[in-house]
Amino acid sequence: MPGSTTERMLHPDEARAIVMAHAVPLTPEIVTLVAAGDRILAEALVADISLPTFPAATMDGYAVIHDDPASSRLILGSGFAGDAATVTVTPGSAAKIMTGAPVPDGADAVVPVERTASIDGRVEIQQSSVRIGENIRPIGADLRAGEMLIPAGARIGPAELGLLASLGHAGVRVGRAPRVAVLSTGNELVDPGELPGPGQIRDSNRFSLALAARRAGAEVIQTARLADDEAVLRAAIERAIADADVVLTSGGVSMGDKDLVKLILDEMATVHFRRLFMKPGKPLTFATVSRGPREVLLFGLPGNPVSCLVGFHMFVRPALRALQSAPPDRDATVSVTIDRDVAPSDRIEYQRAIVSVSPDGTLVARNTGSQMSARLMSFIGSNAFLVVPPGDSPHPAGSRLEAILVDPPRPLTEDA
Repeated sequence: MPGSTTERMLHPDEARAIVMAHAVPLTPEIVTLVAAGDRILAEALVADISLPTFPAATMDGYAVIHDDPASSRLILGSGFAGDAATVTVTPGSAAKIMTGAPVPDGADAVVPVERTASIDGRVEIQQSSVRIGENIRPIGADLRAGEMLIPAGARIGPAELGLLASLGHAGVRVGRAPRVAVLSTGNELVDPGELPGPGQIRDSNRFSLALAARRAGAEVIQTARLADDEAVLRAAIERAIADADVVLTSGGVSMGDKDLVKLILDEMATVHFRRLFMKPGKPLTFATVSRGPREVLLFGLPGNPVSCLVGFHMFVRPALRALQSAPPDRDATVSVTIDRDVAPSDRIEYQRAIVSVSPDGTLVARNTGSQMSARLMSFIGSNAFLVVPPGDSPHPAGSRLEAILVDPPRPLTEDA
């Protein structure tokens, strides 16, 4: 039955476990190679053939028998990439060959053209000795039939896409991109092109969340800015639930009279949590609604821009990845040395930070200044969240803390 399952203030780890238990992978789909870039491979790629399928020349030159004692050899013909070998090399003969062309029968080496001289249909080998297999790429040199090449859950990049094409895959089974709806709520919001009136602000969350969702591999099917009108909000959320796999709202989940999203989710969804022992992002709601055989995931994110994005990275992004059959991020949490004193809060705090690599390989973290939950500038240039445990005493410079990497560490500079 719809309703709240907990009013407790949850530890972020407990809350994330609840989210991930409901982030069941979507049914995979088959897409063309053109559409497969950056998608998540739903099943391991196993080679069904060996590559190359024929011994191929790696240099322009002449295909020969490596221990043929003849210094001058009859040129039988020429072989080009894309052609089938049509001659057989025998003692006293050679075949002109181009890079990538099949090595003709009988030949077991290729002598580079710059080490030969040809005249009147014959070629003189100007190399004192020739090794068997020299300048030949043998069958299976790149990969062998039955070899596991790419694991399930891998993101398909340029090399993976090229490998799929090389193996003859016109299409590939991938995790379906979750459909996401993004709804910003609040009477105080105006569009970016409008001049805010007294008490108004421009809506930023709609755009930040949509881009963050796309970067996590989702398909954003709807964005909207909505006023604090219960009927309007209810209709918009119902439409989003009908079409999307994940619904993201920002604002309206605290304890005020106008926090209507909280009220609506209580009525139409199963609410799993609404308060977290973290800063920023304490008022964050996670709920689910059954839609046929699946659940739609609903995240009621805080209205403050920083709280909203922190909540996205901590809970929404892992869920979006899981829905696509992607494995959890590896090595996302690292131990860092802080380069300045860091004051704790009464809750676990995720401070926006820059993690750099010092010359000796140590990871050094520096927060981005003021960590107020409305200050989006704290995200600019950051590549990590510094995890600051609750407490009363500052953590002095040189202390070790944990950081959650969003992007790779960068080289440490003097002004970092």
